[in-house]
Amino acid sequence: MMKERTLRVLEFTKIRERLASKALTPMGAERCMALTPSCNLKEIELWQAETEEATVILQYLGATPLVAFEDVRQSLSLAEKGATLSPKALLTIASLLSAARAARSALDTERDNTPLLKAKAQGIVSLRHIETDITSAIISEEEIADRASTELMNIRRHLRGATERIKEKLNQMVHNPNFQKYLSDSIITVRNDRYVIPVRADCRSMVPGLVHDQSATGATLFIEPMAAVEMGNELRQWEAKEKQEIERILAALSAEIAPYAPQLRDTVDILSELDFIFAKGLLAREMYAVTPKLNQNGYLNIIRGRHPLIDPEKVVPSNLWLGKDFTTLIITGPNTGGKTVTLKTVGLFTLMAQAGLQIPADLGTELAVFEQVFADIGDEQSIEQSLSTFSSHMTNIVSIMQEVTPRDLVLFDELGAGTDPTEGAALAQAILTRLRNIRVRTMATTHYSELKAFALSTPGVENASVEFSVETLRPTYRLSIGVPGKSNAFEISRKLGLMENLIDDAKKLLSGDSIRFEDVIANAEYHRQVAEREREIARQASEETIRLRDEAERLRREIEEKRESAIRKAKEDARRIMEQTRREAEGIISELKRMKKEQQSPDAGINAVRRQIEKSVDGLSEGLTQKVDNSAAPKSVKPGDKVDILTIGSQGTVLSAPNAKGEVEVQAGIMKLKVNITQLRLLKEKPAANQKPRQSSVRMHTGAMERTVRMECDVRGMSLDEALAQVDIYLDNAILAGMGEVSIIHGKGTGVLRSGIQQHLKHHMHVASARLGVYGEGESGVTIVTLK
Repeated sequence: MMKERTLRVLEFTKIRERLASKALTPMGAERCMALTPSCNLKEIELWQAETEEATVILQYLGATPLVAFEDVRQSLSLAEKGATLSPKALLTIASLLSAARAARSALDTERDNTPLLKAKAQGIVSLRHIETDITSAIISEEEIADRASTELMNIRRHLRGATERIKEKLNQMVHNPNFQKYLSDSIITVRNDRYVIPVRADCRSMVPGLVHDQSATGATLFIEPMAAVEMGNELRQWEAKEKQEIERILAALSAEIAPYAPQLRDTVDILSELDFIFAKGLLAREMYAVTPKLNQNGYLNIIRGRHPLIDPEKVVPSNLWLGKDFTTLIITGPNTGGKTVTLKTVGLFTLMAQAGLQIPADLGTELAVFEQVFADIGDEQSIEQSLSTFSSHMTNIVSIMQEVTPRDLVLFDELGAGTDPTEGAALAQAILTRLRNIRVRTMATTHYSELKAFALSTPGVENASVEFSVETLRPTYRLSIGVPGKSNAFEISRKLGLMENLIDDAKKLLSGDSIRFEDVIANAEYHRQVAEREREIARQASEETIRLRDEAERLRREIEEKRESAIRKAKEDARRIMEQTRREAEGIISELKRMKKEQQSPDAGINAVRRQIEKSVDGLSEGLTQKVDNSAAPKSVKPGDKVDILTIGSQGTVLSAPNAKGEVEVQAGIMKLKVNITQLRLLKEKPAANQKPRQSSVRMHTGAMERTVRMECDVRGMSLDEALAQVDIYLDNAILAGMGEVSIIHGKGTGVLRSGIQQHLKHHMHVASARLGVYGEGESGVTIVTLK
C-alpha cells in the first residue's frame, strides 16, 4: 500500500477531491475519497477497463446514466427488524428503486463493448411493484394519498362529512342575530384541534359549552358549544381511525420492503460503485485523458504528458522516458523552470494509473506498476523538531534508502541541496550510484555541475534539462532528455544590466574545464533546439500534406458520387422519355395497321421502327455513354468560323479572335458568350448558304427519323396555353438532342407569356434553372433555360 506521505507530497489527495466532486451521491464521493493506488497489475487493469467503459457510455449517452439517490441502508436495517418506516424514509427507498431501474435500463443493453458495467448492472434489483406501491400511497413526507387503501378513503369521506356538519352547525349559531350579541366576532376558529367560537367573557353563562382557550386580555373566551361537542367527539374518533389506518399502511409498506432489504443493500453498494466509476469517467473526459499501457518491467514512456492540476490552457506537454536504456534521469535547469513539475507529473501519473484513473497524455503512453513511489519533494522543515532544510530532506532520504527495492520509483527534488555544494554533490552522487546499482528507477533534479558530468560518464544514467529563454528571461517548461542544462547565470546577469567587466572577472574565476564543459553543453543545446525546430517544421509539413491528401480524397469521392448520381438521373430521365416514345410509336403502329388497306403494305418499315425503339430502350437500361470529341482544339480561329462549342453541346459562329487568355467571343443562337479556344472544334462542313447567322441547331437522330432542333423556341403571338404546349414539345426534343442550354423567345409585350412560361419552367422535369436574358441575349424578351 502506498504511503500516505507520498500521496500528499505528489498531490494525489487533490486528485481524489476533484474526483469526489464528480460523484452524484455521498456514497460515491466516499469511495472517491478512499481511493488508493494498487500494485496488483490485474486489479489495476480491471479498474482501468471499468473507467474506459464509463467513458464509452458517457460518449454514447452524453451524460451519466445514473440518478442521484440517498443512503437508505439505515432504513433497510430498521425495516428488517420490523420497524415502521416514516413516509420520508419510504419515499427515499422509492427514489433508490427508481435510480436502480434507470441504471439497469441504461447499462444492461445489447452493447458488447461494456461487458464489465453490464455485469454490474445485472446485479441491481428492480422492484417496480414496491416502487409503485410507495409512490401511489405516499404523496409527500406529510401526506398520504386517499387511494392508499379503501379503508382510508372511507374514513376520509366520513371525516369530511363530520367536518362539514360541525361547521354548518357553528355557522348557524354565529349568523343567528339573537346569538351574535354574545360573540366577540362572527367567526369559527380552532383551538386544541376543536372547532370553537369567540364569546365575550361577560356573556359566558349565555353560551353553554367547553372553554378551550381565552384571549391575551381575557375579554374573549373560545368556547366549543355543547351542541357541537358531540360532533367534535365524532370528528376526533374519525381522525384517530385515520391515524391508525395510516400507521397500518406504513407498516404494510415497511413489511413489503423487509424481505428485499439484503438485495436493496447490495443494490446501494453497486450503484455507489457505479457512481464512483462514472466519476472516474467524467474526470477522464474533463482532462482529455487516455488509458495508459501498463507493464511490470519498470519502463515509462510518457507522450505529451500534462500535469492534471495545472490550467490546461497554460500547461506545457512533456515527453519523458525511463527504464530501458537508463534507469536514472538527472534533470537540470533554472529555478521555476518546471523541474519539480516534471517529477510530480511522473509520480502523479503513476499513482493515478495504479488507482484506475486515466492520465492526461496522448495515446501510446506507457507506465510501469511500482510497489512504492518514494518522493522527497519540497521543504518540510520543522521548527518544532529543530531540523534544517538539509536535515529534513536527509531524514526522509535515509528512510527511503532503508526501504527502497528495485520494484520502486524514487523521486528526488534538489538532491544534496541545503549544505556545502561540494559535499552535497558528492553525497548526491553516492546516493544515485547506490540506486543505479540495484536498478531502482530514479529521477532527481539538481543544480550541481558535478552531477551533469556524472550522468555523461556513467552508464545507465542520463541527463535531461528544462529549457530557458535568455531573451525573455523566462523558462519555456520544455523537457529535453539527453542534454544537460546549461547554467545561464552570466547571460541572465548581462541581460539584466550587470557590467560586462564584472561578468568577465567572474568568468576568469571559473576553471578551464568548467568553461569548456559549459561550452559543450551550450553547443549541444543550440544544435538540439535547431533540430527540434526543424523537426517541428517537418511535422507541420507532414500534417499539412496529410490534410491536403485527405481533402483531395474527399473531393474525389464527392465528384465520383456526383458523377454516378448524374448518370443515374440521366438514365432514369432518358429511359422515361424513351418509354414515352415507345408508347407513342405503338400508337402510330396501331394506326398504320388500320391504314393497311389504303396504302402499300408498310410491315417492313413498322418492324424496323419497333426494333430501333427497343434497341434504344435496352441500351439506356444498361448504361449511357458519353461521346467525347477526341479531335484537337484549333490553334487559332477567325471571325466567321463555324465551331462546335463543347461546353454547351451546340454550334456557333466566332465573333472575335482569341484574346491574351485564349478566350473567344462566340455567337450561339441568340446567345453571345466567351469560351476558351480549347473548348472549341472547327466544323468541317460549311452551313447552308441560306442559314441565318444568328441561329444554330442540333441534329437529332431517332431510329430512321432525323430532324433538326433549333437553339431557340419562338412562341411570340401565341396564347399562353399554346405557348406552354409548344415549350414542352421543344424541351423534350432538346433533351433528346443532348442540348445543355436553350432560349425561349416570348417577347416583352404585356408580360403574360413571360410570367406564365417562367412559372411553368420552375416545376418542369427537364429544367435545372431559368433566367431572363441579359444585354445581348434579348433581355426580358427571352428566357435562358439550363437543362438537366
